[in-house]
Amino acid sequence: MAYAKATVIAPEEIPVIDAGALAGDDPAAIAAAGAKMREAAERIGFFYVANHGVPEATVARAFAASKAFFAMPEADKRKAEIDARHRGFLAVGQAKMYASAKIDLKESFLWGLELGTEDPDVRAGKPLMGPNNWPPAPADMRAAFYDYYLGICACGQRLLKGLAASLGREPRFFERAFAKPLARGSAIYYPPQPPELGELQFGVAPHTDYGGLTLLAQDMVGGLQVLGANGKWVTAHPIPGTLVINIGDLMHRWTNGRFASNPHRVVNESGRERYSIAVFFDPHPDTVVDPRDLLDDPAQAKYPPITCGEYIVGRFDKAFKYRQSKT
Repeated sequence: MAYAKATVIAPEEIPVIDAGALAGDDPAAIAAAGAKMREAAERIGFFYVANHGVPEATVARAFAASKAFFAMPEADKRKAEIDARHRGFLAVGQAKMYASAKIDLKESFLWGLELGTEDPDVRAGKPLMGPNNWPPAPADMRAAFYDYYLGICACGQRLLKGLAASLGREPRFFERAFAKPLARGSAIYYPPQPPELGELQFGVAPHTDYGGLTLLAQDMVGGLQVLGANGKWVTAHPIPGTLVINIGDLMHRWTNGRFASNPHRVVNESGRERYSIAVFFDPHPDTVVDPRDLLDDPAQAKYPPITCGEYIVGRFDKAFKYRQSKT
């Protein structure tokens, strides 16, 4: 028995893009960074960003809290069992990406925008919006994760400026849709994967992400793999000080298929524990994702309009065991 195979590539084959200029308002600098992101988004759907604006101390604190949480006994982690808003702890066996895949060999903790029960969207029953489901311990986890989340969401807004400019739109085109986002943080723990589980076992099985943009911080263990243009799996190396960015299915639709939502997977063959923290940066659930918004000729639209909430909930109901049992 062995692991699923991937070709080891040079780190630079997936581009590292300097996002520093996106923090400013210089149209030429925003357009230049956006053009680089668009090229990568169209070619492979993945790129790294450096100078992303999230302090290294914020990232380190979030990883420390993640390790402390996943080290606790499962009974303690289950005190924050996943709820109907998709907030809380998911144990091994509660997620698989497609019906034919084995369960993913991972644990995760999910959270999102902190909204009280009196918030208008929560009172209206907007999907997946509301209070978070924090565990009693570790004591620092709530603050560490939420600071990280806010920093990543701010980074996501900056990246969207460049992508909007690259599509011939005003840099703040996406800003309102993402001002109160349906963004979810996910701290993920991958135990060492024994080779005897075979080539069809994954930390996360091959899949595409569902939403707008995914912003991922990964430790230095490695294991992320991306489907290359030639149909072969390639390694997406950890690069210190960067975030991995990939395009989700909703952004693929919104750009009328121009941006690639590319399959990826995780194989932890390191013999060590692996940790990553993703933020799935999606717009408000009422946002109508309509490719005509980004087309000069609306008649060329390949996809009908759909709301973000409708699309994301539909995908969740297929992927997560806890939702299927409740359904």
